[in-house]
Amino acid sequence: MTGTIPSRPLNVARWLARSAVNGPGERFVLWLQGCGLACPGCWNPDTWSFASRQLMTPDELMALIQATPGIEGVTFTGGEPFAQAAALVPLARRIRAEGLSLVVFTGHEPHELQSPPAHKLLSLTDVLITGRFVLAERDLSLTWRGSRNQNVLFLTPRYSPADTSSAGQVELHLDETGTISLTGFPPDDFLDPLP
Repeated sequence: MTGTIPSRPLNVARWLARSAVNGPGERFVLWLQGCGLACPGCWNPDTWSFASRQLMTPDELMALIQATPGIEGVTFTGGEPFAQAAALVPLARRIRAEGLSLVVFTGHEPHELQSPPAHKLLSLTDVLITGRFVLAERDLSLTWRGSRNQNVLFLTPRYSPADTSSAGQVELHLDETGTISLTGFPPDDFLDPLP
C-alpha cells in the first residue's frame, strides 16, 4: 500500500522506536494523548489531557515506523487509543499491510467499544489489553498489565498466551538528548538504587 493516507492528524503524546515490554517481540510504541478515564494510580497521567500536544499525520507516523528496522509490530497505548479510533484506523491498516502486528492497550472493556470506528480498529488488532487500572488490584507479576482485573485478549491467531512467557516487565531508555524514560510495569522500588 503506497501513497498518502487521507485522514485527520493524531494527537500524540510520544513514541518509542523499539520496546520489548509493550507486547510480543520488539515493537514501535505510540502513546496517544487524551484519556477521560483518569484511573487513580495510572502510570501515564501526563497523557490524560485532550489538549493538543503533538499533532502528527498517519503518514508521518508510518515514516517513523518504517524507519525502525527489525520490529515485529506496533503498540498503541496512551492515553486512550479508542478516543482517537477513527484517526487510528488508516494508520492501523497501513501497519497491517506492512506485515506488522498490532497491539492496543485500552482502559475500556470490550462491551464498551461499540462505535463503528472502534469496531474497525478492533478488526485490525492482534492483541487487545483491556480494562481500567485498579490500584487495589495492582499485580506486577502479570504480563502487559498492571492490575488483576485487566485482560489480554488474542483477537487473531498470530499470537497466543504462550507469547507472554518471555515478555519483559520494565525498560529504561536513554535518548540522544540524555533524557531517560521508563516503560513497562516496574515495581515500586525499581528506581530506589538510582541517585
